[in-house]
Amino acid sequence: MKSRDYKAALAPMREELAAMARWAQATGQRIVVLFEGRDTAGKGGAIRAVSEKLNPRQCHIAALAKPTEAEQSQWYFQRYFRHLPSAGEIVLFDRSWYNRAGVEKVMGYADAPQVARFLEQAPTFEKMLVDDGILLFKYWLGTDQAQQEERLRERLDDPLKRWKLSPVDLAAREKYDAYTEAREAMLAATHTEWAPWTLVDFNDQKRGRLTLLRDLLDRLPDTRVAPPQIDFPPLGREPKVERYTVIEPIESFPSD
Repeated sequence: MKSRDYKAALAPMREELAAMARWAQATGQRIVVLFEGRDTAGKGGAIRAVSEKLNPRQCHIAALAKPTEAEQSQWYFQRYFRHLPSAGEIVLFDRSWYNRAGVEKVMGYADAPQVARFLEQAPTFEKMLVDDGILLFKYWLGTDQAQQEERLRERLDDPLKRWKLSPVDLAAREKYDAYTEAREAMLAATHTEWAPWTLVDFNDQKRGRLTLLRDLLDRLPDTRVAPPQIDFPPLGREPKVERYTVIEPIESFPSD
C-alpha cells in the first residue's frame, strides 16, 4: 500500500482514536489492547498507529523486559498487574502474558507444566479483567515466513533498525513451524466468548494497521463525547520577549 493512500485512510481513524480517548476519560473506561505475533510482524508500528496522536499520560505502552529473578518466583501473571489501566486510561501491550504460550514455550524458557498451567489459567484471568469492566482486545498479527525473512534481513542491513534484531529473533528463524504449533495451541485454549482473538494479516503492514484500527474502533461502543469548551481570550498585553543565546546554523554537513 502506498504511503500517500495509507496516510489518507489513517487520518480520519486518528480522529476517531482521539474521540475514543476523550470518551474513556469522560466515562472512566479502562481499555487494554494486546498485540501479539511473530517477530517482525509489525507490532510496534501498529501500536504507534494507535498511540502516536494520543496523550502519553493517558495512553501507555507496556513492553516488559525479561523477568527479574524475583519476578520469576512470582505467580506468572503478577508482574502484569501493575501495568493494567486505571479509570480513563488505555494500555497497549507490546507482547503480553502470552509470551508464555509463545516464545517461552518454543525457546524452552518455560517447561511443559508451566505452559499447560498458563493455558488453563489465562481464560480465568481474562474473565476477571472483563468482569471488572476492562475492555480487553486481543490481536494476533500474522506474517508468512518469506516476509519474516525479508524483514529480518532489512533489520540486519539497516543500522537504525539493528537494535530490533536480537539473538532470540535469529534463533527463532529455525522454529517457524514450532511457533505455528504453539500459536494454534494458544488459540484453541484461550479464544473465549469474553476475550476472543482477532487475527490480522500483516504481510502488508500499512493495510494491516488500517484493518486492525478499523476493527478496534468498530468494536467500541458509541464514543461520541463533546470536546471540552476552552476559552482563549486575548492576553490584553504584549507577551514579554526574553533574550536568549542564539546558535547560528551550521553552514555545511559531511553529506552536503
